[in-house]
Amino acid sequence: MKNVIALALFASTALVSAASAEGIKEFRIGILGGENAQDRMNSYQCLADYTTEALGVETKLFAPADYNGVIQGLLGGTIDMAWLGASSYAATFIQDPEAVEPVLIKVNVDGSIGYHSIGFARKDAAIASLDDMQGKVFGFGDPNSTSGYLIPSIEIPQYKEGITMESGEYFGEVKFTGGHEQTIVAVNNGDIDGGVTWADGQGNWEDGYNSGALRKAVDAGLVDMNDLVQIWKSAVIPEGPIVLRKSLPADVKAKMTQLVDELHENDADCAYGVAAGETLGFQPVTHDTYVSIVEARKAKMKN
Repeated sequence: MKNVIALALFASTALVSAASAEGIKEFRIGILGGENAQDRMNSYQCLADYTTEALGVETKLFAPADYNGVIQGLLGGTIDMAWLGASSYAATFIQDPEAVEPVLIKVNVDGSIGYHSIGFARKDAAIASLDDMQGKVFGFGDPNSTSGYLIPSIEIPQYKEGITMESGEYFGEVKFTGGHEQTIVAVNNGDIDGGVTWADGQGNWEDGYNSGALRKAVDAGLVDMNDLVQIWKSAVIPEGPIVLRKSLPADVKAKMTQLVDELHENDADCAYGVAAGETLGFQPVTHDTYVSIVEARKAKMKN
């Protein structure tokens, strides 16, 4: 009942009508990997319902198996909106600078707009830092993930001389798990010795921090953070943007930007699911925030 009431209130304040969405027959939201597809769909269903009310057209959710599925959907025009990681946005921009535009960025509880790649291991594995990972199995998430690949692949080799991300050199094996949730589960189950995922780095470790993949895993009952230990943390990374296809009608882009911008204020529970935890919602952002990530991605492509 609470969600039904919230939906009705949100719709009544959105000043919307079907006529306002002329030029589109449906609206398609892509959801990056990070947890299993059904959980991703459940977290975004409230946003899909609000979108249908706001635009007066059917809203469809797409949860491809990997990040590239969302990237290609945006490039090909089969996905209209997505919350991308910074590296996924960079990948999209590099392939077609006119495909999408960043409009909003997640705001942490303290008002900041950054997060971290977090290296972690099982507490009972006697791994306290990257020094203890020599010869062991290290897990990345997805090749298009910022915190699950791009940033740690650049920063971890800087930790000390001799570390590389090539299998069999410093680490016994370096492998991709497929996504953040898969990395968390693999470490928790002992299938790999350590890995990286994303978190805002705020709040309590026991809660999986305030927001991020660890928080979602705790909420889903997949892990007890007391069984895990942090072994590395990256420098601050800019949160990824909510993007819209540039070719969408201007009124559609304006309404969707407003809807997501006001989501936390109008329905905190829905915003919690979409933003992967506790936040202050979203605020405007532009391409300028991601120039350094685009350059890092380009440099990585040359190696």
